[in-house]
Amino acid sequence: MPKTSLSKEDVKAMLLLACDRIIAAEPQLSEADRNLGDGDHGLGMQRGMTAAKEKLNAAEPDSIEKAFSTVGMAMMSSMGGASGAIFGTFFRNGGKALAGKEAFDAAALAAFLQAGVDGVKSRGGAAVGDKTVVDAMEPAAAKAAEVSGDSLPDAITAVAAAAEGGLEASKALVAKFGRAKTLGEAAIGFPDAGAMSVTVIINAMKDHITA
Repeated sequence: MPKTSLSKEDVKAMLLLACDRIIAAEPQLSEADRNLGDGDHGLGMQRGMTAAKEKLNAAEPDSIEKAFSTVGMAMMSSMGGASGAIFGTFFRNGGKALAGKEAFDAAALAAFLQAGVDGVKSRGGAAVGDKTVVDAMEPAAAKAAEVSGDSLPDAITAVAAAAEGGLEASKALVAKFGRAKTLGEAAIGFPDAGAMSVTVIINAMKDHITA
C-alpha cells in the first residue's frame, strides 16, 4: 500500500533500501566511472553506503532529520574524496531542512532535495550542464517543488522520472569537472556516474514509498 507520509522509522527503512541499492549497483557505477574517470566511484559509494547502513542499524533515529544526517555523516567520514563530500553534503544539508518535521511528505521531499542540491552546488560550484551529480539532482529538486502539494507517491514518482531525465541528458554533455574534463568530446555518449548514483537513491526512495 503506497505511503502518504513516512514516520522516522519509515524514513530509516527507506534509507536502508537506498543503501542496499547503491551497494548492489557498484558494478554499474564503477563501469560508468571507468568510462569518464578513474573508475572508483562505485567502490566509494559502496563503502559509504555500507558505513551508512551500519550507523542506521546501530540505533533508531531520534528524528527524520537525524536519519538523513546519519547517512551524510557516515558517507563523509568513510569515503573521502569528492564523492564523499558531495553525497555527505547532500544528505546532511537535506536533513537539516527537515528539522522539526514529524512526517516526511511531498513538501518535505521538496525541502530535502532543494537544500541538498543547494549544498552540493555551493560546495563544488557545478551547475546543470556540467556533467555532474547536479544534472540529476537539480531537475529532481525542481520537479519536487512543482509537485510539493501532491500525494507523496505521486510526487516521488514524478521526481524519479525527472532525475532519470537529467541522467539521460548528461550523456550528451562535455564534462567541466574532474578527470572527465580532460576527455573533451570523448565524454559524449556516457552518463555521469554521480548522476547515476542519484537516480539509484531516488528510485529506491520511490520503490519504498509506492510499495
